[in-house]
Amino acid sequence: MRIAALLSLLLLVMLNVQAAEKQRIDTPPFDETVARQMVANSIQRFPLAEDVTIEDAIDSMKLRANQLNFKLVADLPLSEQVKAMGEESRYIRILAFCDALIAKRMVEHDLIFAGFLPCRIAVLEDENGKGWLVTMNMDMMLHAVDLPDDLKPLAKQVRDTIYSIIDAGVNGDL
Repeated sequence: MRIAALLSLLLLVMLNVQAAEKQRIDTPPFDETVARQMVANSIQRFPLAEDVTIEDAIDSMKLRANQLNFKLVADLPLSEQVKAMGEESRYIRILAFCDALIAKRMVEHDLIFAGFLPCRIAVLEDENGKGWLVTMNMDMMLHAVDLPDDLKPLAKQVRDTIYSIIDAGVNGDL
């Protein structure tokens, strides 16, 4: 009886080892230089015009988004949260805009788009007190994926809308 139990246990261990071996995957070598270039190219930075305050930029972006029927779906005042936690912080605020119907269609086409939703624009102050807008490179999103013909115009619309919102913020177009 003990021998049968030991053989069963040995067989179970061998099956688990084989299953673990089958689950191993080979990962490609990581190229740090390429990764840094990809990250740098995936982001765009826009300095605010000299006479535009951060608050003017935010108000202008909200107004433009409203005019273009893009909803402000999130407003994350990160620097306020950092200060509430007892640390100093330059201005950091993330605004997120979205057209829910376009977003739905893009995610239905490919789940990868969920990682880009909603479209975020960071409003930042650099070490010199200069205001900046930072966002994803919308052209990378547009050209780096294979979209069907019915989604290409929607992706272009999102790109053009986000850039219009940024343009309003950069220039303080109230």
